[in-house]
Amino acid sequence: MKLRVNALEYLVDPPAERLLVDLLREDLHLTGTKRGCDDGSCGACTVLVDGAPQHSCLTLARLVSGRDVTTIEGVSPGRLSRLQRSLVETGGLQCGFCTPGMIIAALALLQRGTPSRDDILEAISGNFCRCTGYAKIVQAIERAAQEEGGR
Repeated sequence: MKLRVNALEYLVDPPAERLLVDLLREDLHLTGTKRGCDDGSCGACTVLVDGAPQHSCLTLARLVSGRDVTTIEGVSPGRLSRLQRSLVETGGLQCGFCTPGMIIAALALLQRGTPSRDDILEAISGNFCRCTGYAKIVQAIERAAQEEGGR
């Protein structure tokens, strides 16, 4: 199958049961996408598939054939995006395990325009953070939204 990951084309032949998270981490060596719960409840494995957030631990790799996948490595290669800088500046990260999935979920929201606080809370509701209490994450997303859609 052919797919695009972070704007690069790949030709792969995964087994039928191969999950997207495993294809990304083990076959393509893109380890920013985290494997957390394996049941879609933590959001650490969130990637964009054709611009929409999706839990890669619940997605069979073959289902993304011919599609565009964006992982945290593809968000802003070689530099921090505005959203990433905002998370650092506001202290919106601690251990960092949830951060890639949180950024991907927030990025999908920011690409649609300037969100309300409720929009932000809804967008990250599928991402579990054990460290920060979410207040600074929400503040960082709001701050990034005010500056060029988080990019």
